[in-house]
Amino acid sequence: MMGFHPHTFRAAWPLAALLVLACAGCAAPGVTETAEPPKAATPSNVHRKIEATVPAAPPNPPPPKAPALSKGEQELEKGIKSYEEAEYKASAKQLQNSLDLGLDAKRDQAKAHKYLAFINCVTGREKKCRSEFNKALDADPKFDLEPAEAGHPIWGQVLRSIKAERAAKAERAAKAERAAKAKSK
Repeated sequence: MMGFHPHTFRAAWPLAALLVLACAGCAAPGVTETAEPPKAATPSNVHRKIEATVPAAPPNPPPPKAPALSKGEQELEKGIKSYEEAEYKASAKQLQNSLDLGLDAKRDQAKAHKYLAFINCVTGREKKCRSEFNKALDADPKFDLEPAEAGHPIWGQVLRSIKAERAAKAERAAKAERAAKAKSK
């Protein structure tokens, strides 16, 4: 039986490393020569040489840009920020400007009216508060407050009463329509 001798392996190692380098150098496109003299093949620089021949992955494309906000949407964002900073006078002006400049989304229109209603409610102008909530519901019939907003002692109660009035009015209109259909038969 032929035995394995450690000195044989040590003597063959540099030859095997050179063979790997030679094969890697032939098959790898785009490897450039350096001005440094060649180094003796060691396990660490063989690994670096092989890594250098692997082409880099193409860069990821930039993420898609969000569509630019309209002037009305920009004013809406400013108005909400001012409201959150308790700058109610500036907020009311910006929110009204957003509506005047035009908000395409009914949801945005309702949101602007909602914040205007909040401002009017907390400043004791209940009639204007009610008017703004009605405008919000006109813009978006599915409009509702967030759960945390609905629990507010002033505007939560105002919006609930407006919705109740609208529901009662719709019920009366439906009842009148049914009565008119019954008479015509």
